[in-house]
Amino acid sequence: MTEHSLPIVRMKPKSNARAIRHGFPWVYDNEMVTDRRTKALTPGTIAVLQDENRTDMGLVAVTPGSRILCRMLDRDVTAQVDQAWFAARLSKALEMRERLYDQPFYRLIHAEADGLPGVVIDRFGDVAVVQPNAAWADARMDDLVAALVQVTGVTTVLKNASGRARVLEGLDDDSAVMLGDAPTAPIPVPMNGAIYMADLIGGQKTGLFFDQRPNHAFAARLSQGARVLDVFSHVGGFSLAALAGGAETALAVDGSDPALELASQGADAMGKADSFATRKGDAFDVLTKLAEEGAKFEVVICDPPAFAPNKQALEAGLRAYERIARLAAPLVAEGGYLGLCSCSHAADLAKFRGACVRGIGRAGRSAQLIHTGYAGPDHPLMPQLAESGYLKALFFRL
Repeated sequence: MTEHSLPIVRMKPKSNARAIRHGFPWVYDNEMVTDRRTKALTPGTIAVLQDENRTDMGLVAVTPGSRILCRMLDRDVTAQVDQAWFAARLSKALEMRERLYDQPFYRLIHAEADGLPGVVIDRFGDVAVVQPNAAWADARMDDLVAALVQVTGVTTVLKNASGRARVLEGLDDDSAVMLGDAPTAPIPVPMNGAIYMADLIGGQKTGLFFDQRPNHAFAARLSQGARVLDVFSHVGGFSLAALAGGAETALAVDGSDPALELASQGADAMGKADSFATRKGDAFDVLTKLAEEGAKFEVVICDPPAFAPNKQALEAGLRAYERIARLAAPLVAEGGYLGLCSCSHAADLAKFRGACVRGIGRAGRSAQLIHTGYAGPDHPLMPQLAESGYLKALFFRL
């Protein structure tokens, strides 16, 4: 039996060790022997995972208070999780992104799928924004930042601690500048011919959502010469892409004044300010009012926040998606297009599609489903982990 300098944690008899061997990255608390020694480990401790027969399975990060008690880091139990280890993972991730994108604006690390569980890194040129949403990564930020600079050459690294998952890991919400100087103005981000203004300090998440890039591009193809309505627009995701694609006009609707101001700055930077308008308000209320005003658009896109972030919220979330579809469908001109999106982990594609179809039907419209979109390839899917495939975009012709 191998001697280990690291702590050892063990799976219970009859737990699903086979799933771990086949690539599943998490071990839940009910599958582990949680003796006093395991419970006493500091959150983020790296340990050797063994099955019930004391056979080594890999290096894991342990968070004793979490439902996900272990996250698989490396199948090699002799690996050293240091700067060189991080650099190897980052280099592998960077090679793919540089092959896919001609400019350094993308998600560089998408957590488990890129071999860094709980870690998200978005790149904005020379600035990287890191979300260390797991205790093991939070404790090793110095090595991660050093490796990030070594591999990418970025000059500024920001730590964003706003992730909901950090609470589950017992972590603080203190964001920080880890390297360089915090940007004093929004950063212009080119995507699909549009220019988005990303507020990396005060904006949502890391400042911009890269995941919708291929769906923005598809919507833009539908938008040539069209009047476009972009609901839950954030900084103008679909509306600015539509204008870049030749839309006649675009109206962005959001509840946030700062987000709409950034959207307007983006339209201005594109030379499209005259074709762009914003409307602040609750999306459900604005959709209702637009119908009362008799408004019609050739393309309507609704990209709401996660209405069903967990299983407990699933039924209420599906009702909300159905309601959005019901309110949006009457605004689509005959032969026009309706795009409906969901970033809810708990609502799988079939359930989300069912809710959308019911809503369109309740609005008295008939539809063809013409395209199903997902997150871009800089948000890779870990095949063993269904939760990593959260984004769905359905495009209907009404």
